[in-house]
Amino acid sequence: MSVVLLLVGALCLWGSSRMTWVHVVSFDGLGEQRSTDLLGSTWAAASTPLALALVAAVAASFAVRGWAARALALLVGLVAVGAAVPAVDALVGDVSSSKAGDLSELPGRAEVVSTQAFALPAALALVGAIAALAAAVVSVRKPTARKVLSSKYDAPAARREETALRAKTVSERAEANGEGDDLTERMLWDALDAGEDPTDVSGTRKSED
Repeated sequence: MSVVLLLVGALCLWGSSRMTWVHVVSFDGLGEQRSTDLLGSTWAAASTPLALALVAAVAASFAVRGWAARALALLVGLVAVGAAVPAVDALVGDVSSSKAGDLSELPGRAEVVSTQAFALPAALALVGAIAALAAAVVSVRKPTARKVLSSKYDAPAARREETALRAKTVSERAEANGEGDDLTERMLWDALDAGEDPTDVSGTRKSED
């Protein structure tokens, strides 16, 4: 699941970086007005490197476990925040004319006449950031889930060993309390399931077929 989210995040950020974020109209006082389209890779310059970072995280997620996986999840979370900041700013804030002029590489005498921001690329980048953040959360929870599944699907021999140990412990406790002959039905079934003969006071293991 985390891999899918990382890929979605990377694709959204990369796609957003190829779209026009801001349209700038400038005039230098001599000729006609000049129009410039600023792509996401220019207006939000970090979008492309962050997309590549998410792709690298996909490969790394197959190689790391434990605390390394948590560290990777933290890095992915930071990438998500880095991608969300310019997207949110573009959606709710005003376009800076000075920034638009600098990124458009206007001559010194030219001035920005108007700017127009497009919501779609910023929204797409925000979706990518949210997907990356969700991938980070899933990655943090994954080690715990793996541990639970591992315990659930232990080998039968391991489960028998655990049951035998539990039955022996309960039996010893009962004998210490003078109740050695008063084994419960549940204890008897646990012992039989573990391959132990509950009627054998010597504690020898019941032979298996």
